Amino acid sequence: MVEAVSLTPIGRERFRPSIHYTAEQNWLNDPNGLLYYKGLYHLFYQYNPRGNVWGNMSWGHASSPDLVNWTERPVAIEGDVNEEIFSGSIVVDAGNTSGFGRAGTVPLVAVYTSAFTEQSAFPGVQAQSLAYSLDEGATWAKYEGNPVLNRHSRDFRDPKVFRYEGLSERYWVMVAVEAEDRTVVLYRSDDLREWSFLSSFGPANATGGVWECPDLFPLAVDGDPDRLKWVLIVNLNPGGIAGGSGGQYFVGNFDGTTFTSESTIPKDSEGSGGGQEECNWLDWGRDYYAAVSFSGVPGDKPIMIAWMNNWDYGNDIPTHPWKSAMSLPREVSLITVRGVPRLLQRAIAVVPDPDEVTLAIDHKTVDEGAESLPEECWGSVLHIEAALTPGTAREIGLIVRGGRGEGTFIGYDVETGSVFVDRRHSGDVDFHPDFASKERAPADLTGGKIRLRIYVDHSSVEVFAQDGLVTITDQIFPEPSSREIAIYATHGSGAIDSLRIYNLERTTTPPTAAQNGPHA
Repeated sequence: MVEAVSLTPIGRERFRPSIHYTAEQNWLNDPNGLLYYKGLYHLFYQYNPRGNVWGNMSWGHASSPDLVNWTERPVAIEGDVNEEIFSGSIVVDAGNTSGFGRAGTVPLVAVYTSAFTEQSAFPGVQAQSLAYSLDEGATWAKYEGNPVLNRHSRDFRDPKVFRYEGLSERYWVMVAVEAEDRTVVLYRSDDLREWSFLSSFGPANATGGVWECPDLFPLAVDGDPDRLKWVLIVNLNPGGIAGGSGGQYFVGNFDGTTFTSESTIPKDSEGSGGGQEECNWLDWGRDYYAAVSFSGVPGDKPIMIAWMNNWDYGNDIPTHPWKSAMSLPREVSLITVRGVPRLLQRAIAVVPDPDEVTLAIDHKTVDEGAESLPEECWGSVLHIEAALTPGTAREIGLIVRGGRGEGTFIGYDVETGSVFVDRRHSGDVDFHPDFASKERAPADLTGGKIRLRIYVDHSSVEVFAQDGLVTITDQIFPEPSSREIAIYATHGSGAIDSLRIYNLERTTTPPTAAQNGPHA
């Protein structure tokens, strides 16, 4: 039975995000089947139609014309007594290679993991299956010949499928995982129904938990099409850099058969590799997991989105009737840093009107201690752009969502050379023993400055440092009345070189049951 909907109007419940996607009610987790098709971005995701904790896995569905305003749509692919519908992807089968098309209608084909139940014909097995849509993703039919790829494994899951175009042939490539083995496995197909093994990759770099939700796509280094590299995304749980869930990436080459990493950390003679900080992390926070990219985006722009939660405490966060949000979508690129390619991430979000700035500072000394900023710039949903010079201070930064002894600290620590988010006093932190935390990410100053772009929502902060070279995503659960913003420094003084604060509550409207946004 579906849980009762809160009597509070949708969008006005405590902690409900304003600029991040949430389902109207019930549990969601990993994004699936991300697709741009005929003017709409489609976000499918792991969803429990019958409760506010993980279970009854099916695919929820939302769509958006711009990745900002989201409309929730009916459940797309629902689990049953024989299978739960785990993660996967969707492709536009323009050439009807699958044969699912009818009368010239192009089929959308979902490739998903069937997590077979004990009463099914494949008890306990995870294998890959197909569903198809002939009405642009509105309704779906499962293929009668499922599963189409079965390794007779209990942990073979999360297929990401794309069309590979080689010099002489074109075919579908599936990137999936043997989760417990920390191995990515690649397959090829001409028709999406019959699959043959290509190669495998891993274990490598971070292996502290099972590997999940892989992705593989090309990017031009520094925007140069003659310097093409392939990026392999591997999410893992536990073993993330900040604890619990996390995501890492590898940069290398893909020849249509094999992915070869150029960013694998060498192991020493005893079989040990470097420390966790040497890995390429997608995000250094606690709440950025299962990140995958959209297919079919105009211009082949890689845009990723992630589940903004952590398996350590995901079922316990204090929200109702919804549970879990998606991160802001992020456009990613590769730039050269110290001679090697690194991911740069830019949030796709509500664009603040320059005339709507609530505070503009071009230079201000920040003395030791905390100083509250003018009340007109306070808020619960904010876009903040800041450039800070630590000077003689050991630490410099901002406090957001402050009030009644609580606040979230975002700043730079000179001694450790790191940007950080400290949510240990951010509000409700006692609902789970693993929640209260301080996240750090190494970040080199540029010209003596740290540049921050911060998105604050009712229950989260996303921090993009040094133009998106480093990101930290964390949930927070402050009192609704905690809206204060302050600047501070410790053990010395620093400076604000520039600061712009925009109150996004002025540019967003509460979502309705029909439209869940603006939501990103």
